[in-house]
Amino acid sequence: MHETGLKAVDAPRRERTPLVIGHRGAPSYRPEHTRASYELAIDLGADLIEADFVVTRDGVLVARHENELSRSTDVAAHPEFADRRRTQEVDGEELTGWFSEDFTLAELRTLGAVERMPGVRPLNTAYDGRYGVLTLAEVVALVRSRSTATRRVRLQAELKHPAWFDAQGLPMTELLTAELGRLDARRADGPVVVMAFEPQALRDLRRALGTHGTRLVQLIEEEGIQDALVTPAGLREISTYADGISPHKGRILLHGADGTLVGVSDLITQAHRAGLTVEPWTLRPENLFLPSHLRRGSDPSGLGDAQTEARLLLALGVDSVITDAPETAHRARAELTAEAMAPIRPRV
Repeated sequence: MHETGLKAVDAPRRERTPLVIGHRGAPSYRPEHTRASYELAIDLGADLIEADFVVTRDGVLVARHENELSRSTDVAAHPEFADRRRTQEVDGEELTGWFSEDFTLAELRTLGAVERMPGVRPLNTAYDGRYGVLTLAEVVALVRSRSTATRRVRLQAELKHPAWFDAQGLPMTELLTAELGRLDARRADGPVVVMAFEPQALRDLRRALGTHGTRLVQLIEEEGIQDALVTPAGLREISTYADGISPHKGRILLHGADGTLVGVSDLITQAHRAGLTVEPWTLRPENLFLPSHLRRGSDPSGLGDAQTEARLLLALGVDSVITDAPETAHRARAELTAEAMAPIRPRV
């Protein structure tokens, strides 16, 4: 995308109110992908909760960031599973640990979730082991139970490694399609939105679910192999099978090597022109993840000004923001809404 300079902040916003998506719940405050994290995200203002899904040996979709379990569960502390530790290559990366496809759902139920980034979020370790692994059906039930006549809550489900799971004899898109049907969640206005990095998985889902089926979103990495997707031609192609894109925030907010914000791209405009929504990921409140001018203090794990980053993206016209701290985006949205509704005072 072409750099347009910081002046683009003044671009007109779209009419639809942007949404707040709690990334893995509210992992700034609770271990990710736990009931506590999802519930807190909703309490903090999230309109959707984002959950990653992998597959068990018996074909059940469960909420974990990755199929290797040792970083997000206490599996290493279970001697009965010691012999299942192994090394394998997943999507070109060699990993050693315990993998979801080697466990049945009943076995995963015996594990406790733990904080995946204890060095960055040490306070979250106080909740280690308190919560278990949830299924897709359980997360859908959660968002339905928290929806009301005046506030709708939905699930944004990310499929992790679908092609790789297919090669293991666990056809992820087929399993998801069947489960969405069982849950009566296959409509575009239903309780579930699905996203994935792999275009083929989304194409398969569009064929299975139909043009009026569940909303689909194309995830896009910060840089590299997916660069072609953010060209005008690439965006038009995405529009043939998906309803939106979810690019890394660095595709929109351009940074120098030192973390300084140097400008913005025209990706939002180009995507909207192709009829796609734009939902950047992932906003995090710690200095480590913020542009240099929004960092506060010298501690990389200290809290910076995440609200201003959210406000900038919302002002640029994104349709949603995906964030680890939903309340920061919720407050930023409220600020912009209040400003937009404020009466215009005549000049004297």
